[in-house]
Amino acid sequence: MIDLHTHSLLSDGVLLPSELVRRAEVKGYQYWAITDHADVSNLDHVVPRIVSAAREVNAHWNIKVIPGVELTHVPPETIAGLVQKAIGLGARLIVVHGETIAEPVPPGTNRAAIEAGINILAHPGLITLDEVRRAGEKGVFLEITSRKGHSLTNGHVARLAQKARAGLVLNSDTHSPEDIVSLDQRARIVEGAGLDKEALQQMDEAATRLFHQLLATL
Repeated sequence: MIDLHTHSLLSDGVLLPSELVRRAEVKGYQYWAITDHADVSNLDHVVPRIVSAAREVNAHWNIKVIPGVELTHVPPETIAGLVQKAIGLGARLIVVHGETIAEPVPPGTNRAAIEAGINILAHPGLITLDEVRRAGEKGVFLEITSRKGHSLTNGHVARLAQKARAGLVLNSDTHSPEDIVSLDQRARIVEGAGLDKEALQQMDEAATRLFHQLLATL
C-alpha cells in the first residue's frame, strides 16, 4: 500500500515522523510520504527535518519514505516560488492544499498549483473541468481523500478526472494514528467516490511509479 499525503507533529499531526512511519509499516504500507503543512513562515524549518527523518527511516526499515511538503493556504501568486524553494530545501514530493469546500482556501489556488507543476493537488474541492484537463496535461495528480470534510467532493473530482483522463491518487491526509487507512477502508473510499477496484489498482500503480521516480532523486 502507498500513501502520499500525511502529517507529523512538525505541523498539525500528533506523532513524531518516526512513529508515524512505524505505525504505517505495521498496517502494511510499503511506501509513505510525510508532507507537513508549510508556508513562507516555516518552510525552512519543516522540510529539512522531514528530509532527515526520511533518510533515517530509509536506512533502517523496510518501508520507504519520501520527504515532501504541503503548501497550505498561501497566496496563489506565491505558489510557484514556494515550490522551487521547497525543492531547494530537499522536498521531493510537492503537494498543495487545494480548494476544499471545508476550508476558506484562496480562490485561484487550484489553477496556480497546477500551473506550477506540483505533484499532487490535495482535496481540490469543486475543481472545474478546465482545471482538471490542465492537470492532466501537466501531469498533476488529483487527490481522492479519506479525510473528513475534504472527502465530500470526492465524487465530483473522480467524475471529472475520468472525463478528462487526468491522474488520480488515493491518500489519507493522516494527522493521527486512527487516520491511517486499512486495505479494506481504501476499497470502500474508492467505491464511495464512484470508482471501481480497477481504478484503485490504477491509482496505486501510478502513485508507486511517482514514488520510485522521486526516490531515485534522493
